[in-house]
Amino acid sequence: MLKKNWEMYEGNDQYEGYCVDLASEIAKHIGIKYKISIVPDGKYGARDPETKIWNGMVGELVYGKAEIAVAPLTITLVREEVIDFSKPFMSLGISIMIKKPQKSKPGVFSFLDPLAYEIWMCIVFAYIGVSVVLFLVSRFSPYEWHTEEPEEGSDGPPSDQPPNEFGIFNSLWFSLGAFMQQGCDFTPRSLSGRIVGGVWWFFTLIIISSYTANLAAFLTVERMVSPIESAEDLAKQTEIAYGTLDSGSTKEFFRRSKIAVYEKMWSYMKSAEPTVFTKTTAEGVARVRKSKGKYAFLLESTMNEYTEQRKPCDTMKVGGNLDSKGYGVATPKGSQLRTPVNLAVLKLSEAGVLDKLKNKWWYDKGECGPKDSGSKDKSSQALSLSNVAGVFYILVGGLGLAMLVALVEFCYKSRAEAKKLKVESAELNFSPAPSPTHSVQNLATYREGYNVYGSDAVKI
Repeated sequence: MLKKNWEMYEGNDQYEGYCVDLASEIAKHIGIKYKISIVPDGKYGARDPETKIWNGMVGELVYGKAEIAVAPLTITLVREEVIDFSKPFMSLGISIMIKKPQKSKPGVFSFLDPLAYEIWMCIVFAYIGVSVVLFLVSRFSPYEWHTEEPEEGSDGPPSDQPPNEFGIFNSLWFSLGAFMQQGCDFTPRSLSGRIVGGVWWFFTLIIISSYTANLAAFLTVERMVSPIESAEDLAKQTEIAYGTLDSGSTKEFFRRSKIAVYEKMWSYMKSAEPTVFTKTTAEGVARVRKSKGKYAFLLESTMNEYTEQRKPCDTMKVGGNLDSKGYGVATPKGSQLRTPVNLAVLKLSEAGVLDKLKNKWWYDKGECGPKDSGSKDKSSQALSLSNVAGVFYILVGGLGLAMLVALVEFCYKSRAEAKKLKVESAELNFSPAPSPTHSVQNLATYREGYNVYGSDAVKI
């Protein structure tokens, strides 16, 4: 590509990039001088199906207008028939470029994300099921019943301990305490009850450990949800348009493919209105950026990765490569430069120069930062309130519910006590009158003038 201030330079110094450096290295190895020129139509090269005329770089070589082509020119069968290629200097494949979706902010209940919705529902059903089984087992097993009889001659009050601690509510409470890893103030006494408790503890151990292991990753990363993950996703939908470069190996790949998915994609692309094909790669990238996520561009993975590292950093590669191929340095058919160029490419590959050049232009000069950075600053690792706000909502809701239940319990108990006092008061008011016999005796005793002291009667 042209440098920013290319007017200040002359000749080959006006250009920079991976292919410019590669051409310089090849020229050093084979000892030639060269002049860089840009192909007039800006195309890589395809044959017109009607006129059979080649355009782009391939056409420049076929018709003797250039002696060597150093560019991201894909090695294909139809091109190999008319020009010669060196060994591949870079491996690649067709990939999908889409507009980078906005990072989804963590929801109020994002702390539930480490486990799928289905798992949470299964946990709820498991909790209820274990509680019911524990209740039934405790009913059937004689070892869960308290059968102690009070000792003879004991004047103490009878024990207020229930004959079986595992009623349905206590069973629910025991299961909840075990799941929360807090325990309970009573445990099963029978072997069958302990088996239920043991398997529930093991289940809880695995679930809690799995949840804890995934929690940090889900809460510290703002996740991007991509609507497309593969070519199959593109093929089975119609909301997002997709296309390729109008002339090039990618379009040729879909046109010749016999794979059902790619045939379906080609059928859509060639009949789409307005056209989904673009004249240049830059036009395709611009269309992706302006589409608001409604257009996907199919292009070589190398160009996709390169664009992803350039500002405004709003595109991304999704899914794997659709095929596997390579870029090669092209020369006219039967050119004397083919063998020296081929050897030069092999030497550069073995010396690691090609890898250094790719790192230099793809990643070292990247404008969007490392794709997968392992280091994060403290601010990106810290959880925000929005990550765990749902926990606080549950806490406040639980406290409010407890206060409401306490009020209901107070009112219920007060009403019950009031009824009890009312009944006792009524019983006192309607108690039976003293016996008449005792009244007559008392009156007679008084009239006779007797005072009774102990068992002797003394007349006054």
